[in-house]
Formats: sequence, structure tokens, C-alpha cells
Amino acid sequence: MCHIPVFCWITATVLEEVLKTREGGELPKTLTEMYIHFLVVQTKVKNVKYDGGSETDPHWSPESRKMIESLGKLAFEQLQKGNLIFYESDLTECGIDIRAASVYSGVFTQIFKEERGLYQDKVFCFVHLSVQEFLAALHVHLTFINSGVNLLAEEQTQFYQSAVDQALQSPNGHLDLFLRFLLGLSLQTNQTLLRGLLTQTGSSSKNNQETVEYIKKKIEETPSAEKSINLFHCLNELNDRSLVEQIQQSLSSGSLSTDELSPAQWSALVFILLSSEKDLDVFDLKKYSASEKTFLRLLPVVKASKKALLSGCNLSERSCEALSSVLSLESCSLRELDLSNNNLHDSGLKLLSAGLESPHCTLKMLRLSGCLITERGCASLASALRSNPSHLRELDLSYNHPEDSGVKQLSVGLEDPQWKLDILRYKD
Repeated sequence: MCHIPVFCWITATVLEEVLKTREGGELPKTLTEMYIHFLVVQTKVKNVKYDGGSETDPHWSPESRKMIESLGKLAFEQLQKGNLIFYESDLTECGIDIRAASVYSGVFTQIFKEERGLYQDKVFCFVHLSVQEFLAALHVHLTFINSGVNLLAEEQTQFYQSAVDQALQSPNGHLDLFLRFLLGLSLQTNQTLLRGLLTQTGSSSKNNQETVEYIKKKIEETPSAEKSINLFHCLNELNDRSLVEQIQQSLSSGSLSTDELSPAQWSALVFILLSSEKDLDVFDLKKYSASEKTFLRLLPVVKASKKALLSGCNLSERSCEALSSVLSLESCSLRELDLSNNNLHDSGLKLLSAGLESPHCTLKMLRLSGCLITERGCASLASALRSNPSHLRELDLSYNHPEDSGVKQLSVGLEDPQWKLDILRYKD
């Protein structure tokens, strides 16, 4: 999230205040702590700057509590609908006086802002989706603590477990960050930070441990790497890092054996590698296991890496199909890819070429030495590069069988000014 300008600003705002007032206390360690501090800071600004209060006054007046409750209700209901922009009618339904909307915008500009739509209707939005997700989670938490009503499920189920289930069922992950905030708010330490806004506290250490165990169970059962990664973020919010620490110890001691990892441990390994700047600069599959099974397990890490070394790792067409999907993603970070000495054949290269021709693919270097490629594979590759000629600069096809016709199709790229290809290797 540190790549997001608004989050950097939120972090700077919080750190400035906390470093000034903490008197030796700890800095925020989780996302929930950060956003709680941000909310408190903005409430203080509102009290001092706009209401004429002093720095020592209580943060939460009845008016400011009502404001946050109304904004939280709006945030949650619109998040449920998938809306990021709201109209006057949406505000009215949540008990926000339209005449006071400009006050909400002017007083809480860092949380809520007013914009003009196409037809000069007043439209409103939060400054960032994460702020909406945090306030939505706060609203759901407040409702449950104060009234026992679970806004996430009609039936009486375990509150936090039902939230985990809903987030996992979301096809586009729109509740992932909301879930992290909601679980973070279950901790007594975070509820203490909100004293004055929360008139009651809820959830015990026993309930929190039950939630932790439920999340670990879901990590074992969840095939999606992305959803598992978010569940690890959720464990962080609950201050449980046991799975991650277990894998980290194995990595540090050199005793990690991928043959013996459970699904949860695989997910923990992916989570650790995605958090490592060093591993994302250069990902070397042989450090873990030179196998297709390991490659497919660690595919999210490959997607996030700048350079992937996959040479001699027993990869096949199945890996080419997976890589093609990765290269087609706008979020793919790969710039160099070494697939040398794998039995990919022409059929594998044809699958890979579908990703290379994607406008999102920005691969600079591709090594395919010794991959059993003939002129047919070269034809697929040439076709892909004609569709997207502006990325690949170095191509290694040595120790293959491209024949003169295959080389000729690719050599065009060395002369065509639209192609960025500078280096083509094809001799043994």
C-alpha cells in the first residue's frame, strides 16, 4: 500500500502526530492501528480548528460520534453495493442532512470530499477506498457491539467467522481490506485507542483465538493464492504470526523441504516471498524445488518478480499456459524470463506467445535456449511480437531447431524500427 500516494499521506499524518505525542509508546504496527490513529487525528483537527476546542479536550463529542456513525453507515451500505460515488439521496438515507453535507466535506476533507458530477449534481466520495472500507468495518463493529446485530449475516452465526466467509465468497475481493479492518477492531488494544467513540467493548482473547484457528483452517482449504495471502494479512491484524514464523525459521536454517509442506505452509511461503524485496528482484525457482508443482504453487511470486530464473526446472506446456496468463496481467512485474532447458516444444511456446502479444506484457528479455523449438514455434513467437513489438529487446533461441525460415521471421525484428529487438541468438 505504500505505493499509493493517499496511504503515504495517511501514514505521514499519523506518524507526525504519534511521534509528537506518544511519550515513548509504540508506533502503529498494523493497518487497523494506522487508520484508528488517522481517525483520531482528524477528529482532533476538527475539534480544534473548526469547533474552537483545545488540544486537551476529549476527542469524541456527541456531534463527532454522530458524524462518524453516519459516515460509517454510508460507507458500509455503499460498499455492499460496490459504489464509490454517492448522491444526495444516499446521504439522506443514512441520516446525513443534505444542508450539512458541505460541512462534512469541509470539516472532514481528509475523509470525505464533495465533487461535481457530469450534470452538476452534487456527488460525494471518500478520498480513498481504504478509508471507506475502514469506516464500513467500524460501523459493522459498532453495530454488533452495541446491539448484537450481525450486519453480515441474517442467521445468528459467529460474527467474525461469518465475515471471513463473506470475504472468501466475494469473486472480486472487494471485502478483503474490510475484513482486515474488522478483525483488527476486535482486539482490545485497538478498542482502547477508540475509547470515547466506543461506549462498550467486545470480543475476548478466547474468541480471538477461535477466529485465528478458523482463519488457519480456511487457509488450508482455500485454493486461491490471492485469498490465502489476504488471510495472512488478517492473521497479522490479529497479532498471530505463527505460520509465517515457522516457515521463516525453516528458510533461515536451510531445512525447508517443499515436499513436506501443507497447503497452509505453501501459502505462508508465498506470503513471505511476496514481502521480500530481495526475492522479488530475482526469483530463482531452484532455491525451493526444480519442479512444475513448485512453480505453479509460487506463481504469485513469479508475477511480482522483476526477473524469474526457471532454467532446467522440468517445466512443460502447463507452465507456459500459466505464464501466459501472468504476462497478460497489467499488474505483472516481470521484465526478464529465463525458461532455458525445459521441454516446452512448439506447443508450449504457442501458449506462451498468447501472453507475449498482450498489450500489458512489458518483458524485456526472454531466454528459450534448449527448449526443443522448431520453425513452427518461431512462427508463433514472430506473430506475437508483430502484435506487440515494443517490449522484447533480447531473445535467446540457441540450441533449438528454428531452421532458416524461423530465423528469417524473427530477424525482421532486428530491422523493423517498430520492433525493439536488439539481440537475437539462435546458433548452437
